[in-house]
Amino acid sequence: MRHTYSHIDLDERRKIARWRTAGISVEIIAEKLGRHRSTIFRELKRNTFVDKLIPDLNGYYCVTAHDMACERRAKLRKLAQFSHVRQSVIDRILHGWSPQQIAGRMRLERHPISVSHETIYKFAYSADGQAIKLWRHLPEHRARRRPRHA
Repeated sequence: MRHTYSHIDLDERRKIARWRTAGISVEIIAEKLGRHRSTIFRELKRNTFVDKLIPDLNGYYCVTAHDMACERRAKLRKLAQFSHVRQSVIDRILHGWSPQQIAGRMRLERHPISVSHETIYKFAYSADGQAIKLWRHLPEHRARRRPRHA
């Protein structure tokens, strides 16, 4: 059975903020939005504003939460944004390096732009990676990724 997932949008974040201010429980908010309660808990944990200087300002604000989520999402596109990093990753994969080795070497060399091994795998199995058949040079040589918990 396949599930389709969608990111929480600004409208849903407005509802979450309004209902949390009204004191409604996370379980009821999740039910009203048609999402799992862990999704709402994760949203509140990851996107709650914290001010160390003025703790009274701490809280969940929908616009701030949306900006935080968008900023975090933009960081995932490093290989698309930085062509020199992308080319370096491709070259190393073609020379037989594993994604773990590439990510580890970038951290060791303290590159200003580093990527995780998971980002490299996602790139290798993306449309761009499939076009140049990067998967053939990965340790497992699979054309498709297996689900983690299958």
